[in-house]
Amino acid sequence: MTTPQASHVHGRLVLSHGRLTLREQLPEEAAQLADGKPAGLVWIDGGPGEGTIIAAGMSTIAAAAGVYTPGWGLFVIQRSDVGLALGGIGFHGPPSAADGLVEIGYDLSESARGAGWATDAVLVLSRWALSRTGVNAVVATTDPGNRASQRVLERAGFGRVADRDAHWAYELRPAGRGATA
Repeated sequence: MTTPQASHVHGRLVLSHGRLTLREQLPEEAAQLADGKPAGLVWIDGGPGEGTIIAAGMSTIAAAAGVYTPGWGLFVIQRSDVGLALGGIGFHGPPSAADGLVEIGYDLSESARGAGWATDAVLVLSRWALSRTGVNAVVATTDPGNRASQRVLERAGFGRVADRDAHWAYELRPAGRGATA
């Protein structure tokens, strides 16, 4: 996959590739999502899922603390053709200045699962991140029993690295740069 098309629309980063669009959620929208509201979007299952609600809360807290960094928060996963919201994906914050690692998390509404949307979203967000200066690797963690999420990461080219606490960790680096343990 090539680097996704990136644009800025109404002050937000929008990443597009084929059937998928990732639309950054500004702090005001994230606050609505954190409350379980649709934030002006049409959701496949009527509203955001639990993971998106939690991530939106993280973005809202970061904005309130004055540490929100545009482009490094929550994105809504949408079908490019009709704009239907399928889930959320985003960064746990900007890349670490110390090692260039950036962590992602994602979730899909139940009705969107099993059709490759999560894999596509992970690929689009990761490719964009790895094209940014200062990003050396994208990291994601899963619960050991979450085989579906592990398969998403494997299909997206991530490799397993040393566990982080009780979670399995996966990492994606640009070609030619090995994984860290």
